[in-house]
Amino acid sequence: MHIPESLQDLADSEAVQFLKRPKTITRIIAGVFSLIVFSSLLTDGYQNKTESSKLHCVLNSNNVACSFAVGAGLLAFLSCLTFLALDAHESHIGNTRFKTAFQLLDFILAVLWTGIWFVGFCFLANQWQHSLPKVFLLGSSSAKAAIAFVFFSILIWMFQAYLALQDLRNDTPVPYKRSLDEGGMVLTTLSLPSAASPVNTPTTGPNSLSYASSALSPSLTTPKAPRLAMMPDN
Repeated sequence: MHIPESLQDLADSEAVQFLKRPKTITRIIAGVFSLIVFSSLLTDGYQNKTESSKLHCVLNSNNVACSFAVGAGLLAFLSCLTFLALDAHESHIGNTRFKTAFQLLDFILAVLWTGIWFVGFCFLANQWQHSLPKVFLLGSSSAKAAIAFVFFSILIWMFQAYLALQDLRNDTPVPYKRSLDEGGMVLTTLSLPSAASPVNTPTTGPNSLSYASSALSPSLTTPKAPRLAMMPDN
């Protein structure tokens, strides 16, 4: 199948290559999961009981549970958007120290969000388990969806932490090479001459002189004082 040149150029563009990266796909999925968590409880998570008009959280009437899910989901969604924007400009970052700090921050936040979603899943599942049946007319499906996607968020953020760790390992500094960004200088060590180098290395053998044996004797190297010649008298 022949692909038109315009579509081929589009497939090879920088934006498409960026969207095909595993880290980008993972961030988008994590952002969608976070959006589902906080939007489902924000819209249908607060319901009134049959005998009262006051709104209560559908998770065991515990407003802390709904507030936690809504707040964590919103912050995780904003975090995904922020790091997506930073990933788009990662290739333009020339400062090696800043790039390493960014990757380290990405790994730390991924591990932190994994722990937050794990605690949130245990908390929300416990509150839903203790909720009385048929207390609220609506909101049960939204609560179940929020709990399910909180669990999925644990897995996706674990994979996000794994990808961040791989980036840290692949971006290790080159041995014997230090980059000084302040002065714009690069100090590199001199490489040893290879076997194909034209520089002749000294060989040792019975007919060859080594460095120690080729040294001049003291009598040859020490300058002699000039001698005075006596002229005969006429």
